[in-house]
Amino acid sequence: MRIVVLTGAGISAESGVPTFRDSGGLWEGHRVEDVATPEGFARDADTVQRFYDGRRHAVAAVVPNPAHEALARLETRLGDELLIVTQNVDDLHERAGSSRVVHMHGELGSALCAACGTRSPVAADLVERPPCASCGERMLRPDIVWFGEMPYELDRIDAALAACERFVAIGTSGAVYPAAGFVWTAAERGAATLELNLARSEVSSLFDEVRLGAASVLVPEWVDEVLGTAS
Repeated sequence: MRIVVLTGAGISAESGVPTFRDSGGLWEGHRVEDVATPEGFARDADTVQRFYDGRRHAVAAVVPNPAHEALARLETRLGDELLIVTQNVDDLHERAGSSRVVHMHGELGSALCAACGTRSPVAADLVERPPCASCGERMLRPDIVWFGEMPYELDRIDAALAACERFVAIGTSGAVYPAAGFVWTAAERGAATLELNLARSEVSSLFDEVRLGAASVLVPEWVDEVLGTAS
C-alpha cells in the first residue's frame, strides 16, 4: 500500500453537498442529536427516514468535481497501491471512477436491516417502509454510522495505515474520531503525511506538510506531482 487518502466533507462541499453541521450545531435545520443518533431514530423514525431520503435525492443531483476525478485518475495508475477512506456518505468518489473506497461512516445509497443485519442498496424511500430484500421484514434504516456506533472496516483501515508510504487527508476537520487520529497512526509507522484543506484542521500540527486552498485545485495538482506529470 503506497498511499492512503482520507477524505471528508470539504471535498464534496465543492460539488454542492452541505457540510455536516453549521456553527449552531444544526444539520440542515435539524438538531444533530435528532437525526444522527440511534436515540433520535428511536424517538422519531419518520423524521430520520425523511431526512436521509432527502439527502440521498439531493446528492443524486450533484456531480463529482475535479478533486474526485483526480483521485480516480490516481487509482487508474496505482491500482491496489491506493486506498481511499472517506468519512462522506455520498457516492461521488465512485461516480468519478474510483473503486477502492471504504465508506467508514456508511452510505446514503445503502439500507441496513435492523432485523437481519443485511446491508443492501436502497430501492425505495425508506420512510415508505419497503421490505428487506433478504428477510422481507420492513425494518430498514439508513446505513449510516451514527454517533455512538462503530465505523465500518476499521481493521482494514488500520492495516492500510500501517503499510502505507504516504497518508493524505483532504477536506477534513480533524474533529471526528477515530478518523482524526489516522495521521498519528500513519506517521508513527513511518509514512509521510500531507493535509490538503481549505483551512487548517484541528490536527494540522501533526502533518509533515499542510497546503491550504480549494480541493478542486489542490488535489489535481498533488496527483500530478505523484504521477510525475506536473507542468
